[in-house]
Amino acid sequence: FRSGSSGSVEAEGRTFFLNAYLPQPRLLVIGAVHISQALAPMAKIAGFPVEIVDPRTAFATAGRFPDVALHAEWPEDVLKRQPLDSYTALAAVTHDPKIDDFALKAALDANCFYVGALGSRKTHAKRVERLLALGATADQIARIHAPIGLDIGAASPAEIAVAVLAQAIQAFRSRGLEASASAQRSESILEKHDA
Repeated sequence: FRSGSSGSVEAEGRTFFLNAYLPQPRLLVIGAVHISQALAPMAKIAGFPVEIVDPRTAFATAGRFPDVALHAEWPEDVLKRQPLDSYTALAAVTHDPKIDDFALKAALDANCFYVGALGSRKTHAKRVERLLALGATADQIARIHAPIGLDIGAASPAEIAVAVLAQAIQAFRSRGLEASASAQRSESILEKHDA
């Protein structure tokens, strides 16, 4: 069921063919930045419908994001109309707590299969404090991939986009299998916060 692949299974000495019908995973990007410009077309090719949310109208323009669902609004407003779910990946890349934090908390509450946030470890430590103050638990915060993307030494916006997309695909294909790793990260978050 996790893979979404249909196939034959054996149960109680009988063979059954199961058709798996799962919602299509989607990618919601918070921030109409250079990384998003590279990430949107890559994600579409990989089969992830993409939406970009950024209230900064200078960045969220159709000229910068052709053929992409674009919302030049605050994440709070968009998420009221289009709630997140466990088939959504959320990448927060604005580097602005006023824009990213609400969306990150909403993604954690909705149990999105992937939650990533741009920023250094120092930036993330400050983010952890803010999210704890918003009521997020250490277990929830441990699910955030920060710094965002697989560690491939990415430097340019396009390389970071590749790392983010790869990490989101990895999270989708392995969802439900990361519980022990998440538990270890949440213990680490609490230890650092209490120190």
